[in-house]
Amino acid sequence: MDLIFILLIALALDSALGEPPNVWHPVAWLGKLISWETKVAPKNSNTKQLTYGISICLITAAVIVLPIYFLPAYLKETNPVIHILLAGLLLKFTFSLRGLRQAANRVRELLARDELVKARVCLTCLVSRNTATLNRSQVISATVESAAENICDSFVAPIFYFLLFGLPGAVAFRVVNTFDAMIGYHGESEYLGKFAARLDDMANFLPARITALLLVLASWICKKNMSHAWHIMVRDHGKTESPNAGWPMSAIAGALGVQLEKAEHYKLGNNHSPLSLDTIDSSQQMVLVVAIFWSLLSVLTGVIYFAAT
Repeated sequence: MDLIFILLIALALDSALGEPPNVWHPVAWLGKLISWETKVAPKNSNTKQLTYGISICLITAAVIVLPIYFLPAYLKETNPVIHILLAGLLLKFTFSLRGLRQAANRVRELLARDELVKARVCLTCLVSRNTATLNRSQVISATVESAAENICDSFVAPIFYFLLFGLPGAVAFRVVNTFDAMIGYHGESEYLGKFAARLDDMANFLPARITALLLVLASWICKKNMSHAWHIMVRDHGKTESPNAGWPMSAIAGALGVQLEKAEHYKLGNNHSPLSLDTIDSSQQMVLVVAIFWSLLSVLTGVIYFAAT
């Protein structure tokens, strides 16, 4: 029964409060730690970079996850109420739904006021690509792509690992995903983040496909094109460099009848409808439906587990 209460507390905190300022956010602290760790990384050897990247990822994860395992376990025996409240708070920090939706809505509001330059800057909170030269349609595309991909990374996946492995599982996923977001890229330090990137690919393998299926279901609930969502997901999911991101992004592209494009990287979907502010609105609606359905499904899983044990 603890699992259900912890999850409900975390969902309630996210819905009511969203994200705290970075000065109080554990994931922001983790980002600062990773930034410091990478500053002292070896520069002149791919092998040394790879070894160092593996080491900091595993050691940092262990240093964070082990206390998260032992402290709640101790509190569960000594003070069950404090255990549930603390675990709910810590679980909330592993996912973000309200923050994701607010970031996308800020981009939409700026575009609605024809403030493209500010929208490009705001978009950097959602995507890692260079946004400085994106036109209006490209900004809209990137916002929708981010909504589809991040509902997996920032919501479905952490709760998935919470259901499987409890709070330590959700925290471990958030550590790996943050490493990937910060250093899992090509370029001068590619080997430094290669291990984190591959580990994140493995961790997101099932959640990404679950998210894509939920988006197909959401397309039906939101009265979008469900059959086209399925068709485009099957056809285009392999066009992205990431083995996972293409699944939810292609599903939402098909549902909305639009073409999502990252210049010189991929094009997902068919250009049946122009990219507009309505596209962002529709994607936000679908993301919300996915979040509600996944929350209900997760709580139901907890109830079934409780009944079975």
